[in-house]
Amino acid sequence: MYFKSTFFEDYQLQEKRVTLGRTITETDFVVHAGHTGDFFPHHMDAEWCATQPFKQRIAHGTMIFSIGIGLTASEINPEAMSKGYDKLRFVKPVFIGDTIHSEISISEKGDSKRPEYGTVTEHVEIINQHGEVVLVCDHLLVVKKKIH
Repeated sequence: MYFKSTFFEDYQLQEKRVTLGRTITETDFVVHAGHTGDFFPHHMDAEWCATQPFKQRIAHGTMIFSIGIGLTASEINPEAMSKGYDKLRFVKPVFIGDTIHSEISISEKGDSKRPEYGTVTEHVEIINQHGEVVLVCDHLLVVKKKIH
């Protein structure tokens, strides 16, 4: 992890970055359930899940979001602040043993209420080892301008 100043003007539409991968483990399921209180059988009961359509436990969507976004946090931009996330969708299930990575592309740039800042939207796709998108969302940023 390191600091890198990236100003509004430095962001280029369609610019893309790809993270390293991360394999999802049973420990991840247990820790996330403990943190959130979400012990639904879809995530925790292997025997019950064997009777369901996917035949195995499904990762918590919120866990995949957290891990996938965490993978993107390799550089700290002191010129940007996160406003949050929009359009979050769980596209496909993730299972124990799947490996995910994140792909981030700059999809929008615009003006902010304050002239010394602009807005940047990063489109985030979390992808499994088969190249399938499992989660999508838009990360909204407020970014300082070099010139205002």
